Amino acid sequence: MNRPLVITDCDEVLMHMVVPFAEWVDAEHGVIFRIEDASFANALKRKECGTPLEAAEVWPLLDGFFRKEMTRQYPIAGALAAMAAIGGEADIVVLTNVGPEHQQARIEQLALHDFHAPVIGSRGGKGEPVRRLIEQYQPSVTVFIDDLAGHHQSVAHEAPAVWRLHLVGEPAIADKIAPSPYAHARIDDWKEAQGWILARLAENIPAPAPEPV
Repeated sequence: MNRPLVITDCDEVLMHMVVPFAEWVDAEHGVIFRIEDASFANALKRKECGTPLEAAEVWPLLDGFFRKEMTRQYPIAGALAAMAAIGGEADIVVLTNVGPEHQQARIEQLALHDFHAPVIGSRGGKGEPVRRLIEQYQPSVTVFIDDLAGHHQSVAHEAPAVWRLHLVGEPAIADKIAPSPYAHARIDDWKEAQGWILARLAENIPAPAPEPV
């Protein structure tokens, strides 16, 4: 029988992102990121006048951060220790929406913290990439971990037998983000999350069919 598979996001799951990003745009671009807003759409404002940035201005900042400033990021408490424990029971793949252009940088970033796993830099919904990974690995059971509710909805649609854990590891925004109705659990502490994941792997059964939302 093939090993189980754990597919995990990186930003706000394994590594802090919004806090180092906020520090960078403040220091280097004169932009305040109000992380309590928990939304890039309205969170970025000019320090001088308080006006929000246009969407066309936001993506170049994100690209610049991932291109040159990823060393500012640091691990979520307990995340990499949990990955080490989970890696003894399952294959692990990092599915991160930094795009293919930043995939290698993400591999190198995680390697600096002695975490080595396949990394896929994707864009858009994660349901289809998850389905392709299942076709590739043919795992006995699969667990998906992400901080964004939309990705849980995408995976629930494309790969409903996957166990879905909604985890927001950044305390500054965790209590501003509602639990995804498409996830089987919402856990923001990695010690508790590790136990939940290992229990799903030990049970070795597919997730139940999603209930109508």
